[in-house]
Amino acid sequence: MSSENRIDITQPLWDQTTFVGRFRHFAFISNPLLSLVPEKELYQAKELYFKYKEGKEPSETKLEQVVRAKQLYESAFHPDSGELQNVFGRMSFQMPGGCLVTGAMLQWYRTATAVVFWQWVNQSFNALVNYTNRNANSPLTTKQMGAAYVSATSAAMATALTFKFVIQKQAKNPILARFVPFAAVAAANWVNIPLMRQNEILLGLDVTDENGKVIGKSQLAPVKGISQVVTSRIVMCAPGMLLLPVIMERIEPKAWMQRIKWAHIGIQTSIVGLFLTFMVPTACAIFPQRCKLSIDTIKRFEKDRYDEIVKNTDGKPPEYVYFNKGL
Repeated sequence: MSSENRIDITQPLWDQTTFVGRFRHFAFISNPLLSLVPEKELYQAKELYFKYKEGKEPSETKLEQVVRAKQLYESAFHPDSGELQNVFGRMSFQMPGGCLVTGAMLQWYRTATAVVFWQWVNQSFNALVNYTNRNANSPLTTKQMGAAYVSATSAAMATALTFKFVIQKQAKNPILARFVPFAAVAAANWVNIPLMRQNEILLGLDVTDENGKVIGKSQLAPVKGISQVVTSRIVMCAPGMLLLPVIMERIEPKAWMQRIKWAHIGIQTSIVGLFLTFMVPTACAIFPQRCKLSIDTIKRFEKDRYDEIVKNTDGKPPEYVYFNKGL
């Protein structure tokens, strides 16, 4: 491949300082079809990715092959460890996995048993996604993972049941009961994700200068990053879980819908899938993946960490430090 046609394979293909650029990038790596790619093809893509990175790819390699290898590698392998991720925890599986679970939660919400069961299924899926996309430099112990899982599922079920019983007793509008799953999911996300990434907060994350050189650690960095991830996850599921109940409440009484009650779950799941196809890259693109934190903030709240950064930069700390916020 000629030098003028080469790309920096380690960098996104689109400008990450703009929302549109970030949306295109995440649409590129979260395409649901990528979750169907066989492992053999994924490992071949990884091999070409690193050969190209080192400038040692076969001479007949085309740019389209490089771009495809980049897409497959970044969609399936962990950015820190380089390990192949569990297919169910990848961003490319968010649409198929999310639409199945969300469709079920929105369909079966009338009984306490159904609420508890589907919140447990959803938080089990979320725990797998959070673990898959964790920071590999801050591994959790089995005990910590178990505590995070139990806490998140308990928070989801408790929130769902509380909202359900309160709404049943006080609300006259039956549509409000359909919003119980969203309230539970939103609450659980604020428990599940921070607990799954607790070591990042306890131990701090590596922070770099503008050129990517590690210059220290910060505990404020993961707090900011995790907050953004939680917000993104809630935004991701919001349209499907807030708009679909309104849609179903209006069309379910129709005669034609009453004749096909057996198809309601399929209809809801399909609509959620359409929402998620657009919302997965949208939610991921809200905040830059490469997050920044003011050095003045670290100086104010993390004096020891600031002193370490000053030492590592020969007394000339940068205005901002950077870190990967995760997904």
